[in-house]
Amino acid sequence: MSGAVSNLNDLVFRLRGPGGCPWDAAQTDDTAKMYLMEEAYEVLDAINGKSPGDVCEELGDLIFQIFFLSALAKERGEFDLLRVIEGITEKMIRRHPHVYGDITVRDSSEVSDNWDKIKREEKKENNSTLSRLNNVPANLPSLLRAHRLSERASKVGFDWPGKEEIREKVKEEFGELSKALNEKDDKKVYEEIGDLMFSLVNLARHWGFNSEQLMMDANRKFIKRFELMEGELRSSDPGIDGAGIDKMNQAWEKIKSSEK
Repeated sequence: MSGAVSNLNDLVFRLRGPGGCPWDAAQTDDTAKMYLMEEAYEVLDAINGKSPGDVCEELGDLIFQIFFLSALAKERGEFDLLRVIEGITEKMIRRHPHVYGDITVRDSSEVSDNWDKIKREEKKENNSTLSRLNNVPANLPSLLRAHRLSERASKVGFDWPGKEEIREKVKEEFGELSKALNEKDDKKVYEEIGDLMFSLVNLARHWGFNSEQLMMDANRKFIKRFELMEGELRSSDPGIDGAGIDKMNQAWEKIKSSEK
C-alpha cells in the first residue's frame, strides 16, 4: 500500500517537473478544483450505477486530484500529502472518542451530536466563528446545502416539531406561490419558488431523505422514461419530432403504467 501511494505521489511530481507534462505543469488550484468537483460527481454516478469496476476507476481519478492539489501546496511550502493523511487520521481519532476514548454512546444520533460538539470546540480553539452554519460549504449543490443548513439549525432546536408541521409549512408556501402567480409578480414568484423548494427540502429531511439524492433519482427516472418514450414514438410516423404533445403524453402514460 505505502509503495503504491509513494509511486502515485512521485508520478504527480514527475508530471509537474522538468521534462514532464506541459498541461499538468500549467494547472493551478483554480483549475484543479473544477476537475476535483467533476471527478467527485463521476464517483457518485459510478456508485449509482452499481458497477464495482467503474467505482474503483473513478475513485482512482478522484484520489489523483487529491494528490495533485497536495503537490501544488507542497510546491508553495504550505503542506504535503503526508500532512494531509496525518491530519485526517488525527481528526478521525479525535472525533470518535466512543471508539478511541472512554465516551459511551447509545446510538448514531448521539454520535452525530458528539461530532458537532467536538467540531465546535475545534473551531473555538482556532478562533473561528461559532455559528452553527458557518462551516456548511458554500459550493455544495444547492439542494444538499439546504439540507445541511436546516440540519445544522435543527441541532439547536430551530426546526419543526414533526412531519405534520412541516407538511403544513409546505402547503403555506404553496399558497403564497399561488398568490404571487395570480398577481403576476415576477420578483415575488422567484422568491416564493425558492421558499417552497426550501420547505420541501425540510419535508424530505423529516422523512429521513436527502433532497440532493431525491433529485438525482428523479432526474434518472425522467431520463429513463424520456428515452423509452423516444423509442415508443420512433417506430411511428412522424417520430418524436412531429408527434405532438398529445401523442407524447400518451406514450409517457403508457410507459408509467408499464412500470407499475
